[in-house]
Amino acid sequence: MKPERIVSAKAIDDNTLMVKFTNLEIRKYDISKLLDNPMFAPLCNPAFFRSFRVEPGGFGLVWNEDIDLSEYELWQNGICLTDEEIERYIESIHRVAH
Repeated sequence: MKPERIVSAKAIDDNTLMVKFTNLEIRKYDISKLLDNPMFAPLCNPAFFRSFRVEPGGFGLVWNEDIDLSEYELWQNGICLTDEEIERYIESIHRVAH
């Protein structure tokens, strides 16, 4: 089975991404385990971590020419968000906005 493509992504804290895929499923991905690898060390900087973009076609998230995560990695190792978690996140956005 080929992985779903990425529609959108958002950093929800300094280590966690919320990624929406083409099948409308939303998965949470924690980068903490990647930080042991020196290549991913820049992701420890919260401002840099939040500076990614979705690669054209939804094939991954890209920070710079050296750091990216494929849609496969995010899909396979991401954790499905429950409806309750999604609602809680949406509520937190509304509280901040008001």
